[in-house]
Amino acid sequence: MKELLLTYLPLVLFFGVSAVIGLALLIAPFIVAPSKPDPEKVAAYECGFPAFDDARMKFDVRFYLVSILFIIFDLEVSFLFPWAVAFREAGAFGFWAMMAFLGVLTVGFIYEWKKGALEWD
Repeated sequence: MKELLLTYLPLVLFFGVSAVIGLALLIAPFIVAPSKPDPEKVAAYECGFPAFDDARMKFDVRFYLVSILFIIFDLEVSFLFPWAVAFREAGAFGFWAMMAFLGVLTVGFIYEWKKGALEWD
């Protein structure tokens, strides 16, 4: 019976360490976070409007546009990396499939550029 329990010891240690780390990450913000942040910390940050204001206020749609463009080109890179790793195994079909994918993205990029979506005035 002791041998059986010893085989589960690494699993018990794993759960114990993960519980300690999880609790530490839940408790740490209450200890480390300042209770009275200065006005500079609650100022507008990368979003263009005050951090704590009415949730129903209107703001520029360009913020959505920039985030959508980022997601599109971020996904492009996430598809290119595994394709580049398995380039030899993909063969000619894999090459032309990726060229079609990149072509569609390039047409979309040119369309956005012509419409002025990349301009920030």
